[in-house]
Amino acid sequence: MSFAALMALALVVDAIVGWPERLYARIGHPVTWIGALIAAFEARFNHGSVWQRRGMGAACIAIALAASVVPALLVQMLLPSGITGLILAALLAWPLIAARSLYTHVAAVAGPLAAGDHAMARKAVAMIVGRDPAQLDEPGIARAGIESLAENSSDGIVAPLFWGALLGLPGLVAYKAVNTLDSMIGHRNERYEEFGKAAARLDDLINLIPARLTGLLFALVSTRPRTALAVMVRDARHHRSPNAGWPEAAMAGALGIRLSGPRVYGATVAREPWVNEGASDPDAGDMRRALVLYVRAMVLWGAVLLALAAVGL
Repeated sequence: MSFAALMALALVVDAIVGWPERLYARIGHPVTWIGALIAAFEARFNHGSVWQRRGMGAACIAIALAASVVPALLVQMLLPSGITGLILAALLAWPLIAARSLYTHVAAVAGPLAAGDHAMARKAVAMIVGRDPAQLDEPGIARAGIESLAENSSDGIVAPLFWGALLGLPGLVAYKAVNTLDSMIGHRNERYEEFGKAAARLDDLINLIPARLTGLLFALVSTRPRTALAVMVRDARHHRSPNAGWPEAAMAGALGIRLSGPRVYGATVAREPWVNEGASDPDAGDMRRALVLYVRAMVLWGAVLLALAAVGL
């Protein structure tokens, strides 16, 4: 079975179907199942000395990966060969791709913002970012939505498909488990600093290539690829994340806007440097253009996967 073809088909299924709300209400989602396991382990074992917390954090990674990857490996081994196995595998992979969901969530911000309904736009953006929406003006709302779109293009689509194309269902599931670990316990605060340290470092590692690949995809499908690439290479390192800066900087360069910068989380102001400093602030129109760029980039990524499948990978 071509893993690249499998991932391309899973991307198509997700783009068409998404994850239906009725299905989510009935059975949840595979990521929420992994998350429930992580939450239960963390609540029970995140205590003690620094080294105990770090050790239990590493154990949490091992348990989450084992609980996710072993079933995926067994299923992949038992799937029939040929087109039947490919279709079944794609249906199993489909829930772990978030292409349609990401578009829907960002479009839910762009629509009200374009209509001048800032209250609804703030409510929608609060669903996808952690910063305080009450502190966001129109450029702040647009920045938050575009940054989320850029970063999650890597985390939610390019990276899982990348690892799935390399390793099949086990690679896809392993990535989602690590990414879920990072989103739940990989925070730099008193509760998670030690327990989640290993998860955060592992997530940084497995996103090194996909994040840069996502930035490259954005640049290639933009109307100003040289500028997008130049901004990405120059400004990605200014970002607080070793990976998120690459797709965000490419998006900023492609759209001719500035991203990142100071932001408010609760009572804390994070003094982040600007990405593409000197460019204009984004608005609702830039959010629409970002969504178009996102669709083009994901189509290109699907085409790359199909090309890899065509050469036998």
